[in-house]
Amino acid sequence: MQPGVRKDARLNPVYIEAIGLFAPGFSDWNDGRKVLSGEVPYAHAPLPRYKPGLLSGNEKRRATNSVRIAFGACEDAIEDRLEEAASLASVFVSCGGEYGVHDQICRGLLQDQIMLSPTQFHNSVHNAPAGYWSIATASCAPSVSLSAFDYSVSAGLMEALPLVSLDEQAALLVFSDGQTSEPMWATRKVEEAFAAALWLTPTETPRSIARLRLALEGDSVQDSPCRLPDLEKLRLGNPAARVLPLLEGLACGASSRLHFPTASGQSVKVTLDCMS
Repeated sequence: MQPGVRKDARLNPVYIEAIGLFAPGFSDWNDGRKVLSGEVPYAHAPLPRYKPGLLSGNEKRRATNSVRIAFGACEDAIEDRLEEAASLASVFVSCGGEYGVHDQICRGLLQDQIMLSPTQFHNSVHNAPAGYWSIATASCAPSVSLSAFDYSVSAGLMEALPLVSLDEQAALLVFSDGQTSEPMWATRKVEEAFAAALWLTPTETPRSIARLRLALEGDSVQDSPCRLPDLEKLRLGNPAARVLPLLEGLACGASSRLHFPTASGQSVKVTLDCMS
């Protein structure tokens, strides 16, 4: 059985309340929506070092690249609705976590005099972004951190949508991955950083942007590509960016059916119905 999908469970649709985006060429969702809808051309630009507004000074200094990237999308999604965000469950998805810290620790262990900071171990765990987020929002709601290599988008959807639908728990679903460097680049190439966040609710609200339905298909179906060639390159260069076709549909306000492959050879079918 796939993660998050309960046997014989019938999933009600869930609703997207808000969207966050932090990616090359996109400073936020409002900016990205114009590009993803085809209203303006895509102009690639490297991501700046994001400064999380919700973290205190000490926590901000300790925050790693992966934490900052995730916060770029999370803070965009919640905007000034911090009190509401504190009650959200969260599902954070990353293909491999904090590659940079892992590299620093491995290099440090090879030195004659091993000197490693406890903060490095604190930041090396896969749920570091989720931990920083719970601190920033003072949230005691459930939180899950997942990794499924190139299939992290489908794994995140299969975890978050049943949580929202069956447990009737609003949640923030976050996809984020940072860029890798040598020597890891040779075997695990993540070309650019990317993060996106979806605020999901079990019922429709005046803020609802779209309705999502999820189904798990037995046969593998080719994953949905991006419409724009430049965005397709970004999608293929970062596992978290595989969610871009869904964001394109949301930006265009178009109903669509999308497929995201799973590690088991099946396919997650997402039916997107944008609200008028």
